[in-house]
Amino acid sequence: MPGEMDKPLISRRLVDSDSSLAEASNEAPKVGILGSGDFARSLAIRLVGSGFSVVVGSRNPKRMVGLFPSAAQVTFQAEAIGSPEVIFVATFREHYSSLCGLSDQLAGKILVDVSNPTEQEHLQHRKSNAEYLASLFPTCTVVKAFNVISAWTLQAGPRDGNRQVPICSDQPEAKRVVSELAHTMGFMPVDMGSLASAREVEAMPLHLLPSWKVPTILALWLFLFFYAYNFIRDVLQPYVQEGKNKFYKLPLSVVNTTLPCVAYVLLSLVYLPGTLAATLQLWRGTKYRRFPDWLDHWLQHRKQIGLLSFFCAALHAIYSVCLPVRLSYRYDLVNLAVKQVLTNKSHLWVEENVWRMEIYLSLGVLALGTLSLLAVTSLPSIANSLNWREFSFFQSTLGFVALVLSTLHTLTYGWTRAFEESRYKFYLPPTFTLTLLVPCVIILAKILFFLPCLSHRLSKIRRGWEKDNAVKFTLPMDHASTQKTSHV
Repeated sequence: MPGEMDKPLISRRLVDSDSSLAEASNEAPKVGILGSGDFARSLAIRLVGSGFSVVVGSRNPKRMVGLFPSAAQVTFQAEAIGSPEVIFVATFREHYSSLCGLSDQLAGKILVDVSNPTEQEHLQHRKSNAEYLASLFPTCTVVKAFNVISAWTLQAGPRDGNRQVPICSDQPEAKRVVSELAHTMGFMPVDMGSLASAREVEAMPLHLLPSWKVPTILALWLFLFFYAYNFIRDVLQPYVQEGKNKFYKLPLSVVNTTLPCVAYVLLSLVYLPGTLAATLQLWRGTKYRRFPDWLDHWLQHRKQIGLLSFFCAALHAIYSVCLPVRLSYRYDLVNLAVKQVLTNKSHLWVEENVWRMEIYLSLGVLALGTLSLLAVTSLPSIANSLNWREFSFFQSTLGFVALVLSTLHTLTYGWTRAFEESRYKFYLPPTFTLTLLVPCVIILAKILFFLPCLSHRLSKIRRGWEKDNAVKFTLPMDHASTQKTSHV
């Protein structure tokens, strides 16, 4: 809508009412901003609130003055760059050339480039925005910073967003100045090296959850596979061989049968790479050889895979609660009651099935509760408050307990179905039998690793012992003149 883009993200009344954004004293350190867009306004609000004196340079200061806090001075660009030593360049790359007329006045100053390219621009230009700015102003020191921080995070404060601010520049002193400024604003500066790293820093906001891409694709493919498998068994087979129309199961029942399979397999894939890594170390007899790249990447994605497993398990629990609400379930219940009356059965009770269902549900609740603890402790805010032993206990020990509970939950669900011929529809085994293979291998391997012969050897390897090497230690002369060989 016309005029909407001219409105500030935070109202003028809110800015003026905030005592932290009151008129800055003349003794406050002065910072300049070239630009008057949303990010420049948010940056001015945060700088004023952090105790800085802010001068904003705009091509149309009379129009923009009402959008900035009253403590910030809004003037023409040439006037704004006179006294500040640190100047934020909050304009797009294509507007850098319009600042070339100010090159003499900008000489010797620190220019902080906060811009971000689009994906197309990032691929099109060989130089980063910061490097291009440095080439236009060779007498200035360019620092790349604050490009990963959103306008909302600047306004609401770093408590509501990522506190890390990557900073790179060819001048250490300029990086120090900008790092202190970022720290004063409540952020955590991260030194990324020289200005050559600016291209990497500018690529950070372009990536949409890069560490989640592979785990998400994996979960999606598992879902599609198990959904198609369950569709063939539960919908297509009754329709083809018995003439029964059960396509109504597709939106809910088949999905609910698929979700636990995906969650269970994903959970097992969290702990399978650790088992493979331990096996490789035992076979090689050393920890100083790199794992294969595929295994290394797998180990790095375990957190995301585990959270996706929890997500599928939580959806399975919600879907299961919804099952009795379906009309199809009510119709089946009425039909069962009618059938019981027609067969003159006054009491229908199978003790084995009752116990099986009670144990099955109890194990499922315990498994979901354990997975919830794993998911919560994997959050950075919680994980950072745990020491290494506590984090290892939750993610390793408790994670293995969750895998065992999920396995027992699956086995209780299957019970004797794997041995019943009627369960093999289109000669396909029950779905739960497919999901048990990897978890059972992991549990068996874990039990083997607990054996003293393997446990002791693995512990020595992880402490630096190598199969084909011996480390020699020479004792002091006053104790002994002989050499002793140690494998520890």
